[in-house]
Amino acid sequence: MEAELVALGVKTFKIALMLALPGLLTGMLIGLGVSIFQATTQINEMTLSFIPKIIAVVIVIILTMPWMLNEMHDFTTSIFNMIPTFVK
Repeated sequence: MEAELVALGVKTFKIALMLALPGLLTGMLIGLGVSIFQATTQINEMTLSFIPKIIAVVIVIILTMPWMLNEMHDFTTSIFNMIPTFVK
C-alpha cells in the first residue's frame, strides 16, 4: 500500500515535470537568444526580453496542448482506476 502511494507520488512529479518542460525550455532558450542579441547590440530594453518569451511560450503551449491534455487524461484515468485498491 505504501509503495503504491510512493509510486503514485513519483509518477505525479514526473507528469508535472513532463508537462511543464516544453514551456520552460522554450522560455529558457528564447531568453538566452535575446540575452545574446542584447549583449551583441548593447540594447538594454527590458520589454525586449519579456515579449518574445511570452509569445514563444504561448505558441509552444498551444502547439503541445493536445499532447498535454492526452497525458493528463491518461494520468487521471489511471488514478481513478487505482481508487478501489486504496479503499481496501
